[in-house]
Amino acid sequence: MSDAAQYSWRFEDTGHRPGVFNMAHDEALAHDLAKGNGMPTLRVYGWNPSAISLGWNQSMEEIDADRARSEGIDVVRRPTGGRAILHSDEVTYSVVMRVRDRNILAVYDDISKGLLQGLRRLGADAAIEKTQPHFPSLYKTASAVACFSSSARYEIKHQGRKLVGSAQRRYAASDGGDVVLQHGSILLGNDHIRMTELLVLPDNETRSALRRELEERTTDLAAVLGRRVEYAEAVEALRVGFMEHWGITFAQPDPESILERNTA
Repeated sequence: MSDAAQYSWRFEDTGHRPGVFNMAHDEALAHDLAKGNGMPTLRVYGWNPSAISLGWNQSMEEIDADRARSEGIDVVRRPTGGRAILHSDEVTYSVVMRVRDRNILAVYDDISKGLLQGLRRLGADAAIEKTQPHFPSLYKTASAVACFSSSARYEIKHQGRKLVGSAQRRYAASDGGDVVLQHGSILLGNDHIRMTELLVLPDNETRSALRRELEERTTDLAAVLGRRVEYAEAVEALRVGFMEHWGITFAQPDPESILERNTA
């Protein structure tokens, strides 16, 4: 059982919404909890329209914004770090929680185990990554502009291929300690590969190499299970998986409060 069980938790399924809403809502949940006004929350959501999210410090110049716009794809910035992700055929999760005296990797591990429990309910034989790449050298390569081209420790793989990608940020809480926002993509299909067509790269050879790299290093639930997993099925598996692993019960939010927070 996780120490998350000492708190009351809220579960939110905000459905498929634009990228600006999705990123603003994750950050609002974190700020509310840091101020002492919110609750620890597991949120799940999708993207409509599809969107590219950039890491907090990533340059917009790495993205072919005109190509994205012509294909009806939004470009937004995440409040967390990491590299560019195309959010399309996926379930995105976010966890906003209080932590005291726990480092980044310990929190990653705890959240990854909740995700893993949910994925195994779907039948996915996935595992948690235990090694860590040397990111300073990795980020010097052209392929580093795409988040799914590498795996961090405590991210989730299937047979060596990345299935879930995550990023994390901490906020100082008003009562001491920290509030963690961690969110990430759980791939339902392989549409994330299209990211290679939306990057500014030096030549077609680099683009082709990056596409091969993503195809070789990543996977999705459809490929893992040999069947299509719909959004609602994946969401329910994650909800129950976190309840089982963390020993928690979720309180449901008021849907109107979700809208008010991001339309005020």
